[in-house]
Amino acid sequence: MKKALVVITTLLFTTLMLAGSAREDSQERLQMSADVLNQIMQSPDKGIPEEVLNNAKCIAVVPHLVKAGFIIGGKHGRGVASCRTGNGWSAPAFISVGGGSWGLQIGAESVDLVMLTMNDLGMQHLLSSKFELSGEGSVAAGPVGRHASAGTDWKLNTEMLTYSRTKGVFAGLTLEGAVVQKDEDSTVAIYGKNKSFRQILIGDATVPESASVFMEALRHAGHQAREAERAGDR
Repeated sequence: MKKALVVITTLLFTTLMLAGSAREDSQERLQMSADVLNQIMQSPDKGIPEEVLNNAKCIAVVPHLVKAGFIIGGKHGRGVASCRTGNGWSAPAFISVGGGSWGLQIGAESVDLVMLTMNDLGMQHLLSSKFELSGEGSVAAGPVGRHASAGTDWKLNTEMLTYSRTKGVFAGLTLEGAVVQKDEDSTVAIYGKNKSFRQILIGDATVPESASVFMEALRHAGHQAREAERAGDR
């Protein structure tokens, strides 16, 4: 009886410790994602164009995506996504990005990844909880600078634009074969249960208090982009 009680107590303690660790990790990811958004707006001439941000239906940020390889390359990271709703940005949904690419390569690199969903089809892919960034979705490296070039086709058929940031500089990024899917562990850690990915992103979930810093960064980035675009039109 005593042994059984010890085992149960140990399991309960371990579960609580893991839950606490997952919650802290998810909160840290929200903070790092907010930092990336804030830093985007601090370098408009080298960042994501205002009109691209203003037309994005969803934004996903993956801080410290790790790209590594020796003959076979790979990438993995976890982040958060939010979509526009009738009441502003949705609560953040937790995502993971993983996948590989073949090629002669060696070394490792950590980058901040930003993905912008630009049309309804791209948004539906994101809402599906799991999709591949090549083949199933039309993905392109995004334009960089204060304004998007008139010659680019980001307004036409591109479902998602992707960017990377290394040492403070943003650049368009192509992620061949990467898979974006729901991060269930982080969802449970922050929301208390495994909420539907679609439910969160269409605005049917209350924003948790721990996500306030990320939501503020999202609103601030959107506001700055709108003001900058208006100023450029004058």
